[in-house]
Amino acid sequence: MPKIIKHNSYLRRERERERERVNGISLFSNVGIDEIFLKRNNINIVGANELCKDRADFYRHVYPKCNMVCGDITNKTIFNKLIEIYKNNQCEFLLATPPCQGMSIAGKMNFNDERNSLITYVVNFIKKVKPKNILIENVPNILKFPINVDGKSIKIIDYIRQNLLPLGYKINASVLDAADFLTPQHRKRAIILLSKNQWNFPKPHKLIVVRDAIGHLPSIESNQISPIKWHYAKKHNLNHVLWMKNTPTGKSALNNTIFYPINKNGQKIKGFATTYKRIEWKKPAPTITMCNGAISSQNNVHPGNLKDDGTYSDARALSILEIMLLCGIPENWNIPKWASDNLIRKVIGECFPPKFCECLIKEMPR
Repeated sequence: MPKIIKHNSYLRRERERERERVNGISLFSNVGIDEIFLKRNNINIVGANELCKDRADFYRHVYPKCNMVCGDITNKTIFNKLIEIYKNNQCEFLLATPPCQGMSIAGKMNFNDERNSLITYVVNFIKKVKPKNILIENVPNILKFPINVDGKSIKIIDYIRQNLLPLGYKINASVLDAADFLTPQHRKRAIILLSKNQWNFPKPHKLIVVRDAIGHLPSIESNQISPIKWHYAKKHNLNHVLWMKNTPTGKSALNNTIFYPINKNGQKIKGFATTYKRIEWKKPAPTITMCNGAISSQNNVHPGNLKDDGTYSDARALSILEIMLLCGIPENWNIPKWASDNLIRKVIGECFPPKFCECLIKEMPR
C-alpha cells in the first residue's frame, strides 16, 4: 500500500508539472544560450529561428528536439513556418532577441541599419499569434532609438506600445544589469516584458564577483593548456605578454611607466583605458564582447596574481571556460566538437546571460 500511495503521489506531481509547462518560440536565437535554464522552469522551446547556418547548427546540437528554422525572418515562407510551429504546438510564450548592432554604442549607431527594423517582425508575429507572455531583450538604446515605419520616424518602444497596448498587453520596460541577477558580469540590457497580466521585474540579487566565478581555475599562461575542458590560453604576441606580465590586477598596460604598449616604430600606443587591461577579482567582470580573445581589445585580460619576482601571472586573454562562467553558462555546456574557438567566443560575446533570463522567467505570470 505505501508503494501505491508513493506512485500515485508521483503521478499527481507529474500531472501538475505538465499543466504548468508552457510551450514557446525563440526568435533570433543565436545558439540558445539564454534558453539554458528555461526547461527547469517549465518553459519548453519547441521552435526557434536563426539566420546564420553555423549558429543554427550549433543550436540544433544543443537542443536536438527543437524545430530550428534557419533563415531570414523577413522571408514570408520562414515567417509563416514559425507561425505554423507556434500554432501547432499551442504555444503561449515568445522569446525575442533581435540583432542590436545598429543601435549598440559599441557599433556605428546607424539609424538606417536595416536590422533595427527587425523588431517590426517581432511585433507582427505577436499580433498574429497573441502570446500570453513575451520577453524581448536588446541593448539599452532600443528604449530610445527610432526606426522608419511607412516613411515616418518613431521610437521603437513607442512603436511597440502603439501596436500592442490595444491588444490588452501590459508593458514593463527598463534597463537592467545582468550583474544584479546571478551573473558575474556587468551587462546592461533593455528588457521589455509583455503580458496579459502584470509581469514584474525580479528583485536584485547579491553581486557575484570574478573570484567567485573563476578563482578556482588553475593559472595558465599564453598558449598553455590545462587538464580542464575549455580552459586553455590563446597564443599571444610576445610583446603583449611582456606588457601584461608587468600590469597589475585591474589596470591597463597603457598606464605602465616602463612596459607599456608601443607600435612598430617604438612609439607609445594611445588608446582607451579599457584596452590592454586586466579585469578585477573583487568586482563582477565588465561586459564581455565578441572580441573577447584579444589582449588589445576591451577588458579581456585575466586579473592575474602578483608573483615573487614582481610580475603578474596569467598574462593572457580569458579562456573560453572563463568567459562561459562569467556569463553564467554551466561548465558542462554541450558545445559541438566542430565549433571553432572564434565562433564560440563570438556567440558568447553576443549572449543574453542565461541566469539573468531565468530570473526574469521566474517572475512570469502563469
